Amino acid sequence: MEKTVLSDNRVEAVTTFAGGGATRFMLTYAPEDANPAYGHMLIRTGSRDDIDMLALDLREQFAERFPSAQVITKRLVFGPGGGAKIEARFSGPDADVLKRLGNEAEAIFALPENKLADVNTNWRQRELVVRPIFDEDRARISGVTREELSVALQFATEGVRVGSYRDVDESIPIVARKAGQDGISVNESVSDALVWSSSQRRYVPVDQVVREFIMEPQDTLIHRRDRVRTLTVKAETTAGETASAALARVRPRIEAIELPAGYALEWGGEYESTNDAQASLGAQLPLGFLVMLIISILLFGSVRQPLIIWLMVPMSINGVAIALLGTDTPFGFMSLLGFLSLSGMLIKNAIVLLEEIDLLIREGREKYDAIVEACVSRMRPVMLAAITTILGMAPLLPDAFFSGAWRLRSWEGWHSPPS
Repeated sequence: MEKTVLSDNRVEAVTTFAGGGATRFMLTYAPEDANPAYGHMLIRTGSRDDIDMLALDLREQFAERFPSAQVITKRLVFGPGGGAKIEARFSGPDADVLKRLGNEAEAIFALPENKLADVNTNWRQRELVVRPIFDEDRARISGVTREELSVALQFATEGVRVGSYRDVDESIPIVARKAGQDGISVNESVSDALVWSSSQRRYVPVDQVVREFIMEPQDTLIHRRDRVRTLTVKAETTAGETASAALARVRPRIEAIELPAGYALEWGGEYESTNDAQASLGAQLPLGFLVMLIISILLFGSVRQPLIIWLMVPMSINGVAIALLGTDTPFGFMSLLGFLSLSGMLIKNAIVLLEEIDLLIREGREKYDAIVEACVSRMRPVMLAAITTILGMAPLLPDAFFSGAWRLRSWEGWHSPPS
């Protein structure tokens, strides 16, 4: 048997699903809707470090074996999920115009200099359908409605569900279909169909109520947002690059696309989720800072000491900026949480230091001597508190949730295979 990527020693287990995704087994996993053209594979690796290279190997191997398939690889994450890294949403009334705008955006995303992978749309591809041209006048004379024609055509093609068969805990549908359909084309099947006329109480040929049957491409999946047709163009960033950097590169060209009247463009993906999270957090932060400021004023009984304490908070930006730039880490949710925690530690250390300075001044020391002596005496407890905090948080660095994207990698040759 030919060796595949799924059979090497990096893979521990593989679970496959056909026609839809798995049921939601974790909060950040969004299952795919039912789709007969969709296949899903869950792969568990022996090490987290093997995921990126395994995904690259899978994409290359699938591109060789199934060149017409659209292959998308995505790793399960512990943070916010449920979408692609970069999403451009076009909204408007006409599906053809949305398709044209989506094709232009896809072409821009797929440019090699943009370094994006898994470019696709949520409307999928169009497919050919047989559409009957209903003759209202002749149908009125024959006493046939559109609903009766629809049932007759469904009976002549894929069949009509007439009941279900219960097998223990499984319900099997019973479908009735016109006999002798094997080897007959769709045109022959629908042109020879009979339609039941409720007014005449008899069957009439379908050509008495249909002028002609035409073949045309049609969207089989249409998404809406706020009851408006919306087509989303999605793309994933390559390893070693943040979504904000990739978005800054493609955003000017996407926004330069000329939109007809009545159509709009908005950005989704990580850009939207980040803005929503920051807006939600920003709405609560002022109240929290106000409470902390009031408590510090009541603690010292004056405004001068709290003002000195809060002027030390911006100093935490220095350490945060140096650490993020040095590790090439994006300022994500966990970084924001660490920045707030660091600000709290600075406020605590400043309170301890100013309290000691005030005590020494009240004992009759000179202000300069009080500051020097307080700094020397409080150095040890402040350093011990900082060191114990660092040692307590250090075991969390290898954890997938807390490390996030702080260990970014850059793979040479990372590319998106042709679809």
